[in-house]
Amino acid sequence: MVNFEWYRTFKAIYKTGTLTNAAEVLFISQPGVSLHLSALENYVGYKLFVRSGRKMIPTERAKVLYNFIAEALNKLEEAEKMFQRSTEKNTPTISVGMCFETFQITLEQFISSLPFNIIIQFGLYPEMIESLEKGILDLIITPQMVVKNGIDYQEFSKETIVLIGGKDIDSNEFNAILKNQNLHEVEEWLKQQKWYGNTGDMEHLRKFWQINFNKNPDFRPNYIVPNINSIVRCLSSGMGLAVVPDLFCKNEIKNGTIQLIWEGNNPLINKLYFASRKKNEHSAEINLIKEKFLSLLK
Repeated sequence: MVNFEWYRTFKAIYKTGTLTNAAEVLFISQPGVSLHLSALENYVGYKLFVRSGRKMIPTERAKVLYNFIAEALNKLEEAEKMFQRSTEKNTPTISVGMCFETFQITLEQFISSLPFNIIIQFGLYPEMIESLEKGILDLIITPQMVVKNGIDYQEFSKETIVLIGGKDIDSNEFNAILKNQNLHEVEEWLKQQKWYGNTGDMEHLRKFWQINFNKNPDFRPNYIVPNINSIVRCLSSGMGLAVVPDLFCKNEIKNGTIQLIWEGNNPLINKLYFASRKKNEHSAEINLIKEKFLSLLK
């Protein structure tokens, strides 16, 4: 008999495009994702994805399977959420979506003090917006605004995508090169350094390079680690560079564990939003989460 979790994993891989992203969405290990996919492929008797670099490309059979089960899976997930709520008469359950790194530096610190139940979901922002619309999520912390009639966005902060380095990086050498205003020399110096990246994607590095050098980076990081917070901790060893949102490294820059190397000639700034449904029965609980969140960003 097929396991429902195999289908859920298949959907996550299909939607996110990689085993790593699927693991983050499902909050399970990557080997667990691979095991589920292998079991489903053995069950149906054919390959569902073809690996191309880091991407998982769905086969034609996979597309047919996805179109056949997608609606049913969505209904089952909604049923899970609604059933859980219907059995909790006294203590509400609030579901919150955000990236894993944001959770680590914010809600993780005070989650046990909240006077209600809470479910944290990690994933891609477009999917979380979809879950918010359907009532699966109650609140999202997101840098992306997807205009929907029933969704309310509240800007609460901004983050700047910055170049950071270990404390042993010679920033004086870099600043001397930067002072010459020769972008080619700046780029060449940067490319000679050791770089950190995360397993999810290279979106921050790509955008930073495009806005400052008018092209995509033509190199890959030397060290790939699980997430942005891992990058910051690795850089505290002294060497290396990375491009990350300053939200995740302000304290480390302030205490000298790492260095702020460059904000770029054209700073790349993201607005951060609280997103919630305009009609929500748990507005008091959502407002409390917002207050806690804002208190940590002061």
